[in-house]
Amino acid sequence: MGQGTKPAVKPALDRSILHAQVILDHLGFSPGVLDGRAGKSLAAALKGFQESRNLKKTGALDRATMRALHPFRGLRPTKNLSLEPETLEGPFVDPMPKDPAEQAKLPALGYRSALEKLSEMFHTTPEVLVELNGPTASLTPGSALVVPNALPVSRNYDPKLPADWRKTLSDLNVDANQPQGVKVVVDKSDQVLRVLDKDGKLVGQFMATMGSSNDPLPIGKWTIKGASYNPPFHYNPKLFWDADSSDKAARLPPGPNGPVGVIWLDLSKPHYGIHGTPEPSTVGRAESHGCIRLTNWDAARLSLMIKPGTPAVFQP
Repeated sequence: MGQGTKPAVKPALDRSILHAQVILDHLGFSPGVLDGRAGKSLAAALKGFQESRNLKKTGALDRATMRALHPFRGLRPTKNLSLEPETLEGPFVDPMPKDPAEQAKLPALGYRSALEKLSEMFHTTPEVLVELNGPTASLTPGSALVVPNALPVSRNYDPKLPADWRKTLSDLNVDANQPQGVKVVVDKSDQVLRVLDKDGKLVGQFMATMGSSNDPLPIGKWTIKGASYNPPFHYNPKLFWDADSSDKAARLPPGPNGPVGVIWLDLSKPHYGIHGTPEPSTVGRAESHGCIRLTNWDAARLSLMIKPGTPAVFQP
């Protein structure tokens, strides 16, 4: 940093922007974390929404876009939540060990705290919850908490789904009613994953992290073979260019803070998949080992929109 240069000041949470983010999140055009701030994730979500409504793709909250969002204005930006005991239940893991061998000894790679759990439930970050409630807010049963309005319309999940997965969907406030897609397109240039229906219409879009210089996105046509819910992770250091030379293979337990989060959607290309992440705020801003990384809630939502055998096109 040059002499006299001041660090950038993080803009304050803007409730108007949070309102737009909440609406987009409900409609399936995910802005990533709901944080009340403009940026690349919001711009990408707006472009997806604009495309779905045949509007000019400006990536901005322009007049035409505001008109298109207006019918959904009843989805208020925040909700007041009375904390239930089960909402605050762990088990929590703090500190979270970084060594895979130490992680393998744990029963689960759970959340670090009730605050982190609540932030994922409401598609945001611990920092945003502190902004909305103040640093002294109480996280005890019966306490009131202001949260982004990520609450679903329906929790009537398919009873054929495993019970623990239905609980995960509910914990992440993923709506049971989702449009059905027949094709997934991953755009490296836009850092988004797009879901198209049988008519070729865009019905969902999610910010994504995809590849790196060491493990580039595998451009081509693939197939989504199926889903593993709340999966363990088989850590093989031979597959990671940045692994420590002393690392040994290990089976890491499942959990939202595992390397692939709460779900793995297996691709026809060996060792590659679409999955969740332990760090939702980095989606679209970090690098991956070639796979497609979404927030846990977006990856879970995607799983309800597609079926095994869905084609997935990865393009530059």
